[in-house]
Amino acid sequence: MLLSSLAWLTLVATAQFYPGGGNGPGGGFGRGGRGRGGMGGGFGGNRSYIISDPAEQAMVDKMQKALKPGFEDDVFTFARLIYTPDGGGGGFGRGRSWDDDTPDADLNLGFRLFQVTSLKVHPAFKYIHITPQEMADYPFVYMVANSRLALSEDEVKIVRHYLLSGGFLMAEDFWGDSTWEYVYGQFKRIFPDREIVELPLTHPIFHSVFDFKDFPQMPSAGGRYYPNAPSWDNADYPTGDHFPHYYAIFDDHDHMMALICRNNHYGDGWEHEGENEDYFKRFSMAQAYPMFINILFYASTH
Repeated sequence: MLLSSLAWLTLVATAQFYPGGGNGPGGGFGRGGRGRGGMGGGFGGNRSYIISDPAEQAMVDKMQKALKPGFEDDVFTFARLIYTPDGGGGGFGRGRSWDDDTPDADLNLGFRLFQVTSLKVHPAFKYIHITPQEMADYPFVYMVANSRLALSEDEVKIVRHYLLSGGFLMAEDFWGDSTWEYVYGQFKRIFPDREIVELPLTHPIFHSVFDFKDFPQMPSAGGRYYPNAPSWDNADYPTGDHFPHYYAIFDDHDHMMALICRNNHYGDGWEHEGENEDYFKRFSMAQAYPMFINILFYASTH
């Protein structure tokens, strides 16, 4: 399995994200009701893994109809990894698990990609277990990484093989120093002999489609939106470092296999786009979606 299987990816470089539920790339899924405040507009509320809202289903149907008959599987699928949560870690995130922010985050992200890029996107959401059979079908996987992430020895070997075979992993949704130490330890189990390298802002992943002048950072939607403030999440910051950090693991050919986003909550940037106009404009529209497009483009072309 090689990431070249995503070589068909082309993006609309002039893509923009618009508020509103109907015209332009607006009207995603999210709690708070459709069209609140004239923003992305949402559906849902209580977490459910079944699409039952007629408006949600209509958008999924629209994405399905865009697929060429016979090529329904020749699409980008946002595949979220399922793992058995464990309370072994410390710090913020002990109450979260693999399904944090889903399904609304996954639905919104897929629909936004469908709207503002030339991608054909798998409708709805996709959850996969950490098994060779399931992971082999998805060259890009996403993981909520927090203090409940505890991979078994078999899962460690499976993820290692997947990444060395050309797969790409994005891990995020954790805050604070102790949680970073725990997440770091989990990834060192996967690659004990490889460095986890912090990326500088000059790295191409921050400029591949959208040109970021500063490191993107998504606060949790329920927090206050003061830059680099500990009130964004109830996490411990003994070093006083609330800033975003991006780390990568590379193979022997200097190809990025995994991207780890520290002090970030992209899932909220996708899930809660329709709940607060300021949050939508400053974070969802300006950072969460554009940076994911950068990540996907870079992963599929490198």
